[in-house]
Amino acid sequence: MLQVLSGTSDANIPFDGLCGLLKYLGFDERIRGSHHIFTKDDIEEILNLQPKGNKSKPYQVKQVRNVILKHKLGEK
Repeated sequence: MLQVLSGTSDANIPFDGLCGLLKYLGFDERIRGSHHIFTKDDIEEILNLQPKGNKSKPYQVKQVRNVILKHKLGEK
């Protein structure tokens, strides 16, 4: 999670790790082909992620980071 929030290596985030982070934060995952669609009841944004090889696409990592920060997810 810290690697996603730091924003220093968006091109090196493993796709499975990003999906796992979203599931850990309580998102529901739907898969349609290569699209992994994440939704959460109290969050209006819908995150549509696709892998680039085994990595995440940098602009999608940024979208995830913005949603985490906007909604203060992961804070106890």
